[in-house]
Formats: sequence, structure tokens, C-alpha cells
Amino acid sequence: MIGRVKTLEEREISRAVIRRLPRYYRYLGELLENNVVRISSKELSIRMKVTASQIRQDLNNFGGFGQQGYGYNVEYLFEEIGKILGLNTIQNMIIIGAGNLGQALANYDFDRIGFKVIGIFDANPRLEGLAVHGIEIKMVDELEEFIKTHEIHVATLTVPKKNARTLASQLEEWGIRAIWNFAPTDLHVSDDVCVKNVHLDESLMTLSYNFRNRGKEKYSYHSYMDD
Repeated sequence: MIGRVKTLEEREISRAVIRRLPRYYRYLGELLENNVVRISSKELSIRMKVTASQIRQDLNNFGGFGQQGYGYNVEYLFEEIGKILGLNTIQNMIIIGAGNLGQALANYDFDRIGFKVIGIFDANPRLEGLAVHGIEIKMVDELEEFIKTHEIHVATLTVPKKNARTLASQLEEWGIRAIWNFAPTDLHVSDDVCVKNVHLDESLMTLSYNFRNRGKEKYSYHSYMDD
């Protein structure tokens, strides 16, 4: 029998497990698109290039998803992981910084995972009023009022390093509690604010190391999943 999914409040889940959940979600989504109804941990491990025991351990953190002799119901597992990640409700997002990266993010289809871009802001007056993915770029001096009059769940920063920390402090002051940070700096905010840093240069440097040292080290399935 499929057990009840345990909430994060009920169990303390490691950050490593949480980091792996989006990858499970992506693979299960691909299985659904291919009309796969059920899958065993062994079959899933082959597709994802991880161990079956790792998959079972990760999913057991949240309750009994699988059935012995049956495996996992793909649609059910996909939906439940989505709930754990908070993807079952629409979350409004704004982008601050309408340069090349900001515009690329605005054009990305985040709606399919429940994130809706409802505002784009920049300091360059030449960009004011231009539409990106159907959304007109506003000036940053309108940002505070916009946040206070709209329910914003995530603020995305694609601004220069020199502006990022001050802006992050202002966002916290205005009530933002989640920041997706692409600026090449670490932000100084309180523990009340969740920050996810995406430092593109650091990712490329890690790739450079792995490429140059391939064959010198034996990378485990676990390290692959934690990247």
C-alpha cells in the first residue's frame, strides 16, 4: 500500500536530498511524456545513472511511494515530488535586470513548473516600455510599489555585482523572502530570506576542472547526483 507523504516539517531532510528532487521530477516528467505508467527503482537508476539504493533512500525520506513487486507509479510520484517542491501552486516571480540574461530568463517557459514572471525591472531608461515575452519593462524606482501591491514569491537578480547587495537588502525590507541570485556575488540577508545563488562562472570553472582531470579521479553516482 502506498504510504502517506511526510512533510518537511515532520522530518528533517538533508539538503543533498532536496537538491536531487528536481532531477527526479524532470526524469519522471519525461517518462510521463512517453506514456510510461510504472517504473522500478532499478529501471529508473539506469536512466538516471544513479544507484537504485540511492533512489529508494531518497524517496523513503518522504514516505512509502513504491510497492514491492510493482515499483513506482510514475504519475503519482511525479505529482507528489511536485508537491514537495511546491510546484502545485502558481508562484509569482519578478526579474530585476533586463539585460541579455534577464531577458533570456523572461523568455524561458517557467510556467510549466508553476512560476509566472509578472514583472521585469531595469535602471536603463532606454529599456522602459519595451516588452519581453509580453511583459513591459518597468524602471527600478517602481519596484517597491510593485512589490507592495502584488504577491511576489521570488525575486530574480540579474544585476551587476556592485548593485546586488544593496538591492537584496531593499528586497528583504520590502517583504521578499526568496531570491534567485545570478549576480556574481554572495548576498548578505537575514535567515528569513532564502537565497539560491547561480554563479555561472563558478559552474564553468567546475566543468573545466572535471574536464581536465577526467580519468584521474573516479566519480561516484552520488557525486553526480549532488552536482
